[in-house]
Amino acid sequence: MHLAHGAVLTAGAYAAFALSRSLGLPFILAIILAVIFGAILGVIIDQIAYKPLRRRQANNLAYLISSLGIFIFCQSLIQLIFGAEIKTLRFGLIQKGYEFFGAIITSTQIIILATALALLILLHLFLKKSRLGQAMRAVADDQEAAKLCGIKPERIITLTFALGSGLAAAAGILIGLEQNLEPAMGLNLILKGLTASVVGGIGSVPGGLLGGYIIGLAENFGIWFLPSGYKDAISFAILILFLLFRPNGILGVKRRI
Repeated sequence: MHLAHGAVLTAGAYAAFALSRSLGLPFILAIILAVIFGAILGVIIDQIAYKPLRRRQANNLAYLISSLGIFIFCQSLIQLIFGAEIKTLRFGLIQKGYEFFGAIITSTQIIILATALALLILLHLFLKKSRLGQAMRAVADDQEAAKLCGIKPERIITLTFALGSGLAAAAGILIGLEQNLEPAMGLNLILKGLTASVVGGIGSVPGGLLGGYIIGLAENFGIWFLPSGYKDAISFAILILFLLFRPNGILGVKRRI
């Protein structure tokens, strides 16, 4: 339950804002540096908060409390540096959107969808085809068996945190292009991400994509009939239903203990 992932997401978005607005760097360069910053931050969080717990073979509750503490610390630090007021992350001129089956979609939204889809496809291919991706899956499945195959779990865990945190920073930047930035934005987003993972199937990259689209469509179609304040309630109602009746998710694999 890596709640601090939400803090990395927020930090990546604010890093892109600071590099592009405050330092005046080109937006593409600011994005690249912000993603690298997110990857480094994720590795630091692992080394400080999680690695000592792994050495002590701590239980899952200790990891949860540690991740919550890191999240609160990072959120407070971001608020201390940038303030509590809302920030705007934009590039280019504001253009009129395109009409698509009665709905309006903007150029920024098209870029966000295309980039997210490309990153998910690349991540899926990396985990399935590359030796490092297969090593990550092996360590996630059984660390002791991975050791017997010559894999160093700690090295793989560090690389996994770097990759995952870099992707979190990229997600924060994409979200920041569409929405405003605020220090507390990470918590709601990480909970939605967890919900999408449960619905699609934890451990499945295509499942995460499918779960995300199901949650997004259910929320936005739901508020056609319900007040907009029920948007979060819709997604968490779906989460409860899946936990009760299909905890493995749509594309999840059942495991026999």
